[in-house]
Amino acid sequence: MSLAVRSWRTSFLTLRDETLASPPRPTLLHLLNQLIFAQSDFLIAAAPDLPPHEVTSDLMLLMELAQNISNSEEIEDVTLSFTKLCHLIHGVSHCALLQLNSSSLALVLDSFKKIVQILLGKAKTRSTSAENDSVVKATKESLESIRSLFGRCQAAALLSENVQLLSFLLQVVGCFQGESTYSSYLSDNYIVSGYNSVWEVLTVAFIMIGEVYSRVGSSLPVDAWQSTIEVLRKVVDILTSKGLDMEDGFIAKFYVELLHCLHLVLIEPRGSLEGHVSGFVAALRKFFRYGIISRSCPVTQAISHKRAVVSTSKDLHFAVSSKSKSGPYRPPHLRKKVVEDMQHKDEESLVSPEYESTSVHLTSSDSDCSDNDGSVTSNRSAHFAKARLAAIVCIQDLCRADAKLFTAQWTLLLPSSDVLQQRQYEATLMSCLLFDPYLKVRIAAGSTIMAMLDGPASVSLQVAEFRGPSKCGSFTSLSSSLGHILMQLHTGTLYLIKHETHSRLLALSFKILTLLTSSTPYSRMSEELLSMVISSVKSRIDEDFPLQSDRSSLLAAAINCLTIALSVSPSSMHVNNMLLVEVSKGSLEGQQKSGVLFTLFRYSEQLSSPSISLEAYQFAAGS
Repeated sequence: MSLAVRSWRTSFLTLRDETLASPPRPTLLHLLNQLIFAQSDFLIAAAPDLPPHEVTSDLMLLMELAQNISNSEEIEDVTLSFTKLCHLIHGVSHCALLQLNSSSLALVLDSFKKIVQILLGKAKTRSTSAENDSVVKATKESLESIRSLFGRCQAAALLSENVQLLSFLLQVVGCFQGESTYSSYLSDNYIVSGYNSVWEVLTVAFIMIGEVYSRVGSSLPVDAWQSTIEVLRKVVDILTSKGLDMEDGFIAKFYVELLHCLHLVLIEPRGSLEGHVSGFVAALRKFFRYGIISRSCPVTQAISHKRAVVSTSKDLHFAVSSKSKSGPYRPPHLRKKVVEDMQHKDEESLVSPEYESTSVHLTSSDSDCSDNDGSVTSNRSAHFAKARLAAIVCIQDLCRADAKLFTAQWTLLLPSSDVLQQRQYEATLMSCLLFDPYLKVRIAAGSTIMAMLDGPASVSLQVAEFRGPSKCGSFTSLSSSLGHILMQLHTGTLYLIKHETHSRLLALSFKILTLLTSSTPYSRMSEELLSMVISSVKSRIDEDFPLQSDRSSLLAAAINCLTIALSVSPSSMHVNNMLLVEVSKGSLEGQQKSGVLFTLFRYSEQLSSPSISLEAYQFAAGS
């Protein structure tokens, strides 16, 4: 028997003997400090060498004694003892096997609830940040211990215990929920001084809330779900009201877990979201540019202004530099060297390194855009991107939860003007799709736009109307707002179809355009809009999708877009005239080598690709 194991058994046997007589609480506290807490690290080291049932039994003894102490009113200060207890159980629960059942899990949860309530209550009376930090650290260790034990014993955890755990976690979050609390912990001085424990506690709490919903979300009572939504709404509102100015690694990781937790709560709503949709959307959209640009940096502002000027040039909609198309493949180690050289040149500026990669034409492979490619961006930038991604996913969850109710949020999330202009302080889902430097964020933005265009929205869009540039005024009708949004969606999507080189994004662009074409009342829009859709898709088809691995599927999607656009009823005068000119030229010259109809007939003869030939033949035959 090792010395450590012998010490463990001696300490706990002595403790059991001494507590049989039910000593006064001050004496009990002294025994715990002398026999157990004075050698916590030594006991933690011994735990892996002990039988699981013995370790479990001894920890349950500590939990029971902690409950007795927490019920004491004559002991003024037990904070130090409880912080040591939390440290001991945290260490043991992460290094030793335990044998827990439903009753022991309930004891653990109930004991930790009382411990944390006392710790956080005492923290409010502490005057020094060092004392507060030790209490918050103990709270974090308590949560991590509960998480570890619940994670190992999921089968033993009943629904009632998960509900109790959820209630406890929401209470913990509530202790840090005051605006003054967040203001204090969001300050630069607090972050720089190294006190990140509060954010770590909240991060663990939201991870655990998400895990509860992953385990039993569909079985939770409606009131538990509603309480979770209200807590999340308040936290999100408070944080975004501060402007998301803290672009710090700890804060970014916290945002990611908070938003992922919100996603897990939203994917299977247990009640109505009617009172929360607009508030969540207003807050979540503020994450669209999180980490991309430093708002206080004059250098960044100058760069942004320069890009804005360029983007308003005459040929913006369909202009692209020959240098911006996909270049030769660079292996990761060479990419890293190029990026490091660029960052060295710009080290005096505060521009986020990922912002320099926002061109929509440079994305040529999944590896170039992988969030896990540490050779391209720092871990901190990856956390920023994950926060943007998580916010967009939550937007999509809200849309899918109640698409009809979500239609009112279109004006907040979609552009009504200057869709191709990168703006420093304003972002929309389309700007994320066009300009975000991370592939996953762009794909999520495009998928969310698709979710918004699908379903009940297609009916609501029939009132849309476009009558030229909007005039200044205090009121814009819904029909006019939707009309301008549809025009901007067309402009952005057609721009991607013409210039995008990444196959997944290009396929997504065709899907968006298909929904747009099916939902837009072209008779109430700009006269040339439908013909522009047709000519743009035809031009992309004629380019033959060079260097695309899934050329056939892209071509089928493009032809599907083309046939839907040509099937729009009533068709526009511009489209009719375009087709009449094609037919006329064909009859006069005997053979028409260009034009939409010729393209469809040409691909209807490609027997090697049945999906393409069938799609093209169906329309060509009907025409």
